[in-house]
Amino acid sequence: MSERIEKICEAPARLDVFVADAAQITRSRAGSLIKDGCAAVDGAAQTKAGFALKPGARVTIDIPEAAPSRAEAEDIDLNILYQDEDVAVVFKPSGMVVHPAAGNERGTLVNALLKHLDNLSGIGGEIRPGIVHRIDKDTSGLLLVAKNDRAHVSLSEQIKAHTVHRAYQAILIGNLKEDEGFVDAPIGRHPVDRKKMAIVPDGREARTNWYVRERLRGATLIEARLTTGRTHQIRVHMASIGHPVLGDPVYGPKKPPYPVTGGQLLHAYRIGFVHPSTGEELLFEAPPEQRFLKWLEKLRER
Repeated sequence: MSERIEKICEAPARLDVFVADAAQITRSRAGSLIKDGCAAVDGAAQTKAGFALKPGARVTIDIPEAAPSRAEAEDIDLNILYQDEDVAVVFKPSGMVVHPAAGNERGTLVNALLKHLDNLSGIGGEIRPGIVHRIDKDTSGLLLVAKNDRAHVSLSEQIKAHTVHRAYQAILIGNLKEDEGFVDAPIGRHPVDRKKMAIVPDGREARTNWYVRERLRGATLIEARLTTGRTHQIRVHMASIGHPVLGDPVYGPKKPPYPVTGGQLLHAYRIGFVHPSTGEELLFEAPPEQRFLKWLEKLRER
């Protein structure tokens, strides 16, 4: 059954911001509901997300029942580092896609979550494992999962506010001259190859801070910390300064110095956030996979 919410606006506000707060959903979801005619102001349907509400306006929101997920539960091994009634922290291996899509309908993290977790958020209008953020198919590491809509909203707001701590380990081609640095450059779709991302003037804000952890033979082990989370951010930013991630088939050189197979040597090893219910600061870490560790050992100076 659909849910109806009615609230009086007490201070000037944008309609999508008011709806998101009233219904405890993300702002993008609120915008979609408004566009679909699910919001009314003083009894009149309003389809503009930026509509300016005045104090005293009565806002009615009809939230459709979440549609069942089209993904099927699959008994896939899944490393769950932590879970409670609100959140879960899981380890995604390299080679696994997060969401089902054309060509990858099965074997995804979503399929595994549907099997192993009891509750999942339906914040997107579809009952789906509440993936709050993603990492690339061939990147391994930790992901946050929301188990109810309230937790999803809280975690999404933390990511938007750049307060979720996300740190990666990566092996880069070449020797970085400095011990630490940052790349602050906007990222958007590549103007020619739409399957790639690139640094473009009208892209979205993106900043990556990096720190050298170990100098290797013709390569460098770094830690990268994100203040934003754009698609392929670390891969694009590191390639832009002449040190692509080793094994990256998209942003790396056509003739790499080492025969790394299976994708880029990039691992999301640490994640920290504030628990949506308790307010406790939680921090989790996980070491890289054996493929990463074997290359790290091979590249260490003898």
